[in-house]
Amino acid sequence: MSLLLAVPDLHRYKNPMIRWFIAWVICLTCLHAQETWLYFDNGKVRVGINLQAGGSIGWLSSSQLPDNLLNSFDHGRYVQQSFYGDADGSDWNGKPWRYNPVQGGSWKGVPAVLLEHKETATDSYVKTQPRQWASGELVEDMVMEQWLKLVGDQVHLRYRMRYTGKISHKPRHQELPAMFVTPKCETLVFCEKASGQEVRKQPGQANEYFHTQEPWLAWVNPADQGVGVFFPGTDFLTAYRVRNGNRGDVSYAAPLRTLALTPGYELEYRVVLVLGNLDRMKRAFRELSKAQP
Repeated sequence: MSLLLAVPDLHRYKNPMIRWFIAWVICLTCLHAQETWLYFDNGKVRVGINLQAGGSIGWLSSSQLPDNLLNSFDHGRYVQQSFYGDADGSDWNGKPWRYNPVQGGSWKGVPAVLLEHKETATDSYVKTQPRQWASGELVEDMVMEQWLKLVGDQVHLRYRMRYTGKISHKPRHQELPAMFVTPKCETLVFCEKASGQEVRKQPGQANEYFHTQEPWLAWVNPADQGVGVFFPGTDFLTAYRVRNGNRGDVSYAAPLRTLALTPGYELEYRVVLVLGNLDRMKRAFRELSKAQP
């Protein structure tokens, strides 16, 4: 497959920010043209992973209504693993950054390295060497694994991370996992710990933090249709929304645990993605809670 692009003369633009933005768009266009997607469909739910983004999940829809509920605008915008450590002198778009391995790849679109992948019609396994989000360097002291299985109209996920670095990082909020969804799902729903009641929020562009009474959250549209995640063992989350009227608009949320990356550290956890009507999702969350050991 070949791609012919009409590349503009960037020197004609005096503003360096305009030149940078045009170059970034061209880079993203080229990278998206090289994407390799695998789809899994059991007749009820359809899931897509991008092998050029560490096998991260970038598509989720019902089999009957193929409207993607996720957002994969860049390599940080998937359902994926991402971890944080200490400041390392790196720079993200003018901002001092830190040790931050990301399953999908870097902010400039350099993909993570897929070490291994296996799949059947309804199951997938990927093993990934992540990239530093800011610098794009390959993270040689971390390996991420992801097991995906379709169960009825749910997506069961098992994640594992191994850190073999020599640096002991300070405890940080870790996303377990990060989840970016379509901006059409604009309302965050969860059971608040302080009140014990279900609440609805529409966060702004800055991260907001919430304690949960029950281990689930959902993003829904005005018709209460959307996508949720069940996260046993976690009772804290962060969320934000971007609304600039372009392709970068997104609704984001992640269950959080405060964990420190130390030599030999290994973390394994499970979550379940559920989609559909909010009442149906909450019934599924209750059943999943009952099934917990």
